[in-house]
Amino acid sequence: MAQGTATAGTHTEEEADASPDTAHRGVFGRGMRVLWVAARTEPWIFTVAVLGAMLHAAVTVGSASVLGHLTDATIIPAFAQGATTTGALVAAAALLMAVGLGKAIGIAMRRMLAALMQFRLQARYRRSVARKYLELPLAWHHRHPTGRLLSNANADVEAAWQPLAPLPMAVGSVFMLVIAAVAMLVTDPVLALVAFVVFPVLVLANVIFQRRVSPMASRAQALRAEVSGVAHESFDGALVVKTLGREDTETERFTESAHRLRDALIQVGRLRSMFDPVMEALPNFGVLAVLLLGMWRLSTGDIEPGDLVQIAFLFTLLSLPIRSFGWILGDLPRSVVGWDRVQSVLRSEGSMEHGDRVLADSPTGIALSVRDVVFSYADSYDTDGRDLMDDHEGGPRAVVLGGVDLDIAPGRTVALVGPTGSGKSTLTTVLMRLVDPDAGTVSYDGVDVRDLARDQIPRHAALVPQSTFVFEDSVRGNVTLGEDIDDERVWAALRLARADGFVAELDGGLDAPLGEKGTTLSGGQRQRLALARAVVRRPRLLIMDDATSAVDPQIEAQILAGLRERDAAATVVVVAYRRATIELADEVVYLEQGRVLARGAHAELLETSPGYNRLVTAYERASAENDAEHAPLPEGPAPVDPTRRAAVRGDDLTEETSR
Repeated sequence: MAQGTATAGTHTEEEADASPDTAHRGVFGRGMRVLWVAARTEPWIFTVAVLGAMLHAAVTVGSASVLGHLTDATIIPAFAQGATTTGALVAAAALLMAVGLGKAIGIAMRRMLAALMQFRLQARYRRSVARKYLELPLAWHHRHPTGRLLSNANADVEAAWQPLAPLPMAVGSVFMLVIAAVAMLVTDPVLALVAFVVFPVLVLANVIFQRRVSPMASRAQALRAEVSGVAHESFDGALVVKTLGREDTETERFTESAHRLRDALIQVGRLRSMFDPVMEALPNFGVLAVLLLGMWRLSTGDIEPGDLVQIAFLFTLLSLPIRSFGWILGDLPRSVVGWDRVQSVLRSEGSMEHGDRVLADSPTGIALSVRDVVFSYADSYDTDGRDLMDDHEGGPRAVVLGGVDLDIAPGRTVALVGPTGSGKSTLTTVLMRLVDPDAGTVSYDGVDVRDLARDQIPRHAALVPQSTFVFEDSVRGNVTLGEDIDDERVWAALRLARADGFVAELDGGLDAPLGEKGTTLSGGQRQRLALARAVVRRPRLLIMDDATSAVDPQIEAQILAGLRERDAAATVVVVAYRRATIELADEVVYLEQGRVLARGAHAELLETSPGYNRLVTAYERASAENDAEHAPLPEGPAPVDPTRRAAVRGDDLTEETSR
């Protein structure tokens, strides 16, 4: 399938004209520009589809002349003489079959190619939206809810190209109107005047309908995205909903959104239910007027019976072109709204720029350098409730990293430790260049990550995040993710992650299917599978963001020891909370409020950093005080006031309890 011009980040002049900035030009004008983009994108398919529609129109109008001819040459003589000839019947049948065949060919060309153009453009723009999602940085995704993104790629793309189905028919209908008008004028100008009176009435009815239905259709399309967002949240948070017994609340929340969408669609349906009968009735009233006037002119001898039949038949054809225009006009509001929403994604800026530098394939780990890194998150809404999701440059920003400096030697294992909100997880995303810092640099082996080629970071570094995602695939598919990696390497990665044992016990081993999001595995098993997914690529930099929190401490120690003892030891950065994990690191970096306050060996920081000491020993001190509180009181001085003891304990645990 040929690629179109509407790729992510590159748009035609027509696309720009159809953007939200041109809302003042009206739905009709913007809708016509969207259809023009479709015609420019698929010119050959559109042209042949229109030719098919014109063939159907010409044959349909020509059938009026055929009916008129058969009336005068075959039907009336047969009634007058009481008999007819076989030749006359065969000729009449041949003419009617030729008309039917021509109409069938025209309809087939029109419908099949119109559907082909519609589905090709929908597929093209879905790919463009998906590519844009992949190009945009993680910070952009943080500002846009998943439900909205799903709606952009599905419902909005579908709505944008919905009018393409009747478009060739409407273009062919213009041709039909022209030749029908000429044919009526040639046959009888007086009867043709009736058509010229009815036609403006039909156009006026379409204009009124368009103005009434546009805001309703726009609101309905926006509500589709709202329903999609609520549904996605409910499904994604099914565990929370079930465990907290909030099924009724979520059902009510979804019901409210669904009912709002239902009411909006019913409004549109009611308006259509009034519009469609009017569009059906007006041409029929015109036919009655033509027959009444035609019978009078027939009685005066001004026209022949065949002329009256021909004009009456032509008049019935007027409803079809008008209805085809009505179908397009009815779909234009949704099309414009869907187009605007799709273009809001394709016009989004913030895609990461890449250089052309490459890293050497070294058997040692990466030398990691962080210099004065500052990073902040933009709020989705300002204090007045204004939506800032599409305004990533404006609005308040929450500073998470405030000038981080860090150097890690190749092959070293470094633990990032700090209270909740200190910026540890954010720092891992910056190190992997999932987001770019507001200021400062991150370097691999002395090369700024922004100067590296696109494939270099995934090739040399891997991140195991806090939340583990497991695809609904086999074990092998979840580890290799489609890469050509032999089973020996897969098993080696599973052994290193201490996942080979439970995988071997699964029915099918590497081919064992895993449920959606790995529901057939425990939390620790999912984490070990995610770790195997990272190490199978033999990264020179491995970043683990609390990636073994659900793993038994003994297994965790074996995993970390295995990472350090392998032949090509990677540089390992691990976000750690357990003291046992921290003690396995070569060095500890203590963060607080987005800054590095201390670094060094674990034992050293216990002595030199009060904040680190309070955080790491908080649980031990709390346990000791709890044991002392419940122990029998010894004889001697009065015990410490329990209130005072609790207050002291609360002061010591302020930071840790917040975590």
